[in-house]
Amino acid sequence: MDVFEAIQNRRSIRTYKSKHVSKKKLNRILEAARLAPSASNMQPWHFIVVTDSEKRRKLAEGGRYAKFLVKSPVVIVGCGDQEASPKWYTVDVTIALEHMVLTATSEGLGTCWIGSFTESQVKELLRIPENYRVVAMLALGYPRRNILKATPRRKELTQIVGFEEF
Repeated sequence: MDVFEAIQNRRSIRTYKSKHVSKKKLNRILEAARLAPSASNMQPWHFIVVTDSEKRRKLAEGGRYAKFLVKSPVVIVGCGDQEASPKWYTVDVTIALEHMVLTATSEGLGTCWIGSFTESQVKELLRIPENYRVVAMLALGYPRRNILKATPRRKELTQIVGFEEF
């Protein structure tokens, strides 16, 4: 699957099979994040891979829209070092997480971006240092159903693109 195909096929997945994600696939996804660009090549990120069911249950409790994390075989927590890159850590971690999303799609896995969490709870649970901020979490696993059936509606290019001016 090429990159554009992965972009076309990516969907937010909230129901997962209980199937284990292989270490090989997980490492490839994490490697995609490692290779992401960052401002001044600071690489102000740290990713925490959570597979423990009790920790996933606690992560799910922290946000209204995160309840399904209990059933997601893997949760990746993306953190940014606000001291190393105070202006750009959020953008840099976000780029790296999107690299993970597209790589996961190309590997036949589904993801869902999670912004619904209580940062202080996540930091305490996962022992995240004070200088790091939790930017987002990714649910990761094998989709329970065929994800290509429903095509999300998107605006036309003419509605979102201007050339030379707005």
